[in-house]
Amino acid sequence: MTNPRSGAGDNGPGEVVPGPSSSPQPSSASNSLPVSAGESGPPTEYLAAAVRVFGDRFPLAVRYAELLVTDGVVRGLIGPREAPRVWERHLINCSVMSEMIPIGASVIDVGSGAGLPGIVLAVARPDLTITLVEPLARRTAFLSEAVTALGLDATVTVVRGRAEDLVGGPPAAADVVTARAVAPLDRLAGWCLPLAAVGGRLLALKGASAVEEVAEHREAIARLGGAEPVVRLCGEGLIDPPTTVVEIVRERAVVAPRPRTSKRAADPGRSSGTAGGRGSGKRRSRRG
Repeated sequence: MTNPRSGAGDNGPGEVVPGPSSSPQPSSASNSLPVSAGESGPPTEYLAAAVRVFGDRFPLAVRYAELLVTDGVVRGLIGPREAPRVWERHLINCSVMSEMIPIGASVIDVGSGAGLPGIVLAVARPDLTITLVEPLARRTAFLSEAVTALGLDATVTVVRGRAEDLVGGPPAAADVVTARAVAPLDRLAGWCLPLAAVGGRLLALKGASAVEEVAEHREAIARLGGAEPVVRLCGEGLIDPPTTVVEIVRERAVVAPRPRTSKRAADPGRSSGTAGGRGSGKRRSRRG
């Protein structure tokens, strides 16, 4: 695996790649830890890492954590068992990938769900301009409410729709497209690479099977205009295990073949429905 700090800014916008947070970091984290972050704050063993990645926006991260473990659970956006470990498995896990994103970049977060990683990145990195893309109404409602509650309206936009519906804009092609636990890598690249500018990149948060996925889908990714996928580890020394990110640079634009129109879709007597996406399993399975 490759250290994300080596060449993370290659083929991307900007010349300087920030660390986990663009906010000024305390000279000694151990001397700057908040006495108490309340019930929604991180467990003691993750407090130093949380302060390190969120910097002076740590209180805002605590507010977002509170939204996740209250409204997020009640509305079915995260499971009740995830609430006690929301910091290590979600907030810190997502925030450390910011070390791969250049300063001032535009970001499209596909399948944002409860805002992971999109809202986390917006909290940690106020220099980023982020579009959260999510097909399900109940999720986009939560995202819009969270963005307003956290005061992120100036840098974050919520769009209800499927990734393929946004190709060609708006929004404009992004410097970085992110996705977390959305789909297998070949399908994910098909949805996300067209949303990146040529020379931009897809950053896909993956699990332990990332290397196997890359080996299985590298040919499909090349056909979609992507460069050789690189597996990177983010947050080494902060979290264990570190976050695994598959980075794919969009080398060239590829015109996707037009899908065949099925008899059902051609039947004017049938409703075409509203924006679907990864929440619409039957539609998605036809794409795979």
